[in-house]
Amino acid sequence: MPNPPQIFDRALLRRRLARAQRAPCDFLANRVAGDFAYRLIGVSRDFPRALDYGSPHPAAARALAAPDRTFVRAAPSRETASGADLVIDEEASPFAPETFDLVVSALALQWVNDLPGVFAQIRRSLAPDGLFLAALVGGQSFAELRHCLARAQEELEGGASPRVFPFVDLRDLGALLQRAGFALPVTDCDSLVVRYDDMFALLRDLRGMGATNVLAAGARRPLQRRTLFRAAEIYQSEFADADGRIRASVDILWLSGWAPHESQQKPLPRGSAQVPLARVLGDKSRI
Repeated sequence: MPNPPQIFDRALLRRRLARAQRAPCDFLANRVAGDFAYRLIGVSRDFPRALDYGSPHPAAARALAAPDRTFVRAAPSRETASGADLVIDEEASPFAPETFDLVVSALALQWVNDLPGVFAQIRRSLAPDGLFLAALVGGQSFAELRHCLARAQEELEGGASPRVFPFVDLRDLGALLQRAGFALPVTDCDSLVVRYDDMFALLRDLRGMGATNVLAAGARRPLQRRTLFRAAEIYQSEFADADGRIRASVDILWLSGWAPHESQQKPLPRGSAQVPLARVLGDKSRI
């Protein structure tokens, strides 16, 4: 099989995550960690062997720790490994098949180059009827920032270079889970708006998350000072509320899937319906 395209510079990502530890920004990680705990409340089964797969922040592992659960935290770098059991490359799982009953990943998988391959590796590490639950940044996240940076570059530098990485679309995730062998895949989106005093405050938070430019083909030089200030002016002009604070849109994409097991619900065989679809839809002209 051909190698997947290298969209992200993984070595650069690890350096960005290391730099983020100097002034970390963890509000998004804490929100997602709380959502993990909430979503698992409605699952009526136990998960005695759990894995946190590559989350750069320990919040999810802390939220899901339990006295009756063996929890392994696998961090993406040495600098983010506070409280972790080991450091891994998310694109090369070291875990044996059927090792865990639960695998979670918080705000990490948006940076992998081979998402289908990673899903397949996680699927193999789950025991039958094991659950995979993940959250990643995606969709239209930071669309305002992308717009303002591109427009400022076009105005002042004669063209835009990629600065904000591409995000996976929610519609693609369910198909990728099925392709990896997961049963009962579910995806949904949690959209939120974060407000800042100005664009530079937003950029500080992105640095504190390690979420600045890690594109393999992206521009390596810092933006020109005049371009940054022009982008901030555009942001203030187009995306500020009445109180002067700017908006930043964030989409957290949630996905879940189960390792197949004979006890799970299965769709009925094709053609086994007993009631015509037209009757269900109330289309009397076709009954």
